[in-house]
Amino acid sequence: MNRRSILWAMTAFGLPSLPGDALAQQKSLKEQLIGTWTFVSAVETSKDGTKSDRWGPNPKGLIIFDANGRYSFMISRSDIPKFAANNVNQGTAEENKSVVQGIIANIGTWSVDEASKTLTTNIEGGSFPNLNGNSQKRIIISLTADELKYTNPASTTGTVAEAMWKRAK
Repeated sequence: MNRRSILWAMTAFGLPSLPGDALAQQKSLKEQLIGTWTFVSAVETSKDGTKSDRWGPNPKGLIIFDANGRYSFMISRSDIPKFAANNVNQGTAEENKSVVQGIIANIGTWSVDEASKTLTTNIEGGSFPNLNGNSQKRIIISLTADELKYTNPASTTGTVAEAMWKRAK
């Protein structure tokens, strides 16, 4: 068959004309989320409208979503002071308070509701035990190959958090 015959057959039978056709590249939200994301920022809005940046300058964080529905999540302030004793079991009350207020981490399973663009994490264990055994929902605002933005309408501090992540390279 010559090229013209192939193109005619593809058109006549509704086949995609190119391997890179937009329809062939369309991926589900779940497929797009799989991988490793690095934390960029989050703006938290309280009930009275006050905005804050809980994570401060140069925060560190990762979310890893695997294809089997497991995830790992952590965000840390960059300015958490070191423990004077250099021993994790010998932190002072103030040092331990800084860690608890400066880090959030959890693991578990995840799923996506494609229609509502809602990401649900089912928390099995983490740094804030009140979340263990519970689910959190985040509404995906935008998702590209390199950037994820979502809203967490019920953060652990009682605020609405809008977070931004970049795909790890």
